[in-house]
Amino acid sequence: MSQAAKPGDSRFFPRTGPHSLGALAALLGTRTAAPERLIHGVAPLQSAGPEDVSFLDNKRYAGLLAETRAGAVILLPEFAPRLPAGTEPLVTPEPYVGWAKVSALFHPFAVARPGIHASAIVDETAEIDASAEIGPGAVIGARVSIGPGTIIGALACIGDGVVVGADCRIHAQVTLSHAILGDRVVLYPGARIGQDGFGFAITRAGFTPVPQLGRVLIGDGAEIGANATIDRGSAQDTVIGPGVHVDNLVQLGHNVNVGANSVIVAQAGVSGSTKIGAGVMIAAQAGLTGHLNIGDGARIGAQAGVMADVAAGDEVLGSPAQGAKAFFREVVTLRRLAKAGRGKGHE
Repeated sequence: MSQAAKPGDSRFFPRTGPHSLGALAALLGTRTAAPERLIHGVAPLQSAGPEDVSFLDNKRYAGLLAETRAGAVILLPEFAPRLPAGTEPLVTPEPYVGWAKVSALFHPFAVARPGIHASAIVDETAEIDASAEIGPGAVIGARVSIGPGTIIGALACIGDGVVVGADCRIHAQVTLSHAILGDRVVLYPGARIGQDGFGFAITRAGFTPVPQLGRVLIGDGAEIGANATIDRGSAQDTVIGPGVHVDNLVQLGHNVNVGANSVIVAQAGVSGSTKIGAGVMIAAQAGLTGHLNIGDGARIGAQAGVMADVAAGDEVLGSPAQGAKAFFREVVTLRRLAKAGRGKGHE
């Protein structure tokens, strides 16, 4: 097996270890029969070797267990008996969460290297914690506040008055204005946060711009994907709750409010003043019109066109969006009609 085929290329990902199985078990809150055995890295089941730890979370891949050469596997208790001799089980009720913890142990997330690069442009009124890192070509505006342990990537632009909390990661070429960020916020490359909302008054002579006087408030632990765009509020604030994950290429309009731990997947768009509850999942390319209320825990399917409120816990699909049961009932009915029509055409 070539080194390049395994995850964690040392050119890109710092590595720690080796770590004992006892240490891994303690991290997962479980036990092992071989606590002194050393593990050197992480790898998928099909490519792992005796010095690697792997995992099984999706039951579809359970057949790979019998042939794996991994030194240890993180998995559910019912699959432990299927491991070959020499492979140690690390039993946990949440294998994927365990995999995340162990992977981060071997390949920890980047830590700020304190200091301001010589090519960065920093306004004299900006307040930057001594433990923060300001990358090459970054621009830091007037009255900006940057908290401890935060990393500002190359060519990022932080507008006047912006507040960035502790241990944030603002990646390369992000533009950030009219915003207040909590702690541990991640903005991936090219994200555009705080620009004017799409607000204007329509007159006979054309369009009259409406000043966008709100902010973008981003809660602790939120992550905003590459090239995503979040408009600032008009008269209210745009609010991204704690733990929210926004995928690449998502557009959120002015005054949108996203509840804690919601997920919005790639190329979805949410129009202005829509309120999204906590724990909502919005799949790829879904479109939501403005001024809607999406209840806690709702599920919105891929490419759904949502034009009405969605109650808490409901699942909607299609365009226009409707309840999942009704949607699939219509699909089945249309297929039956299509088959019947084809049959008549060949009589």
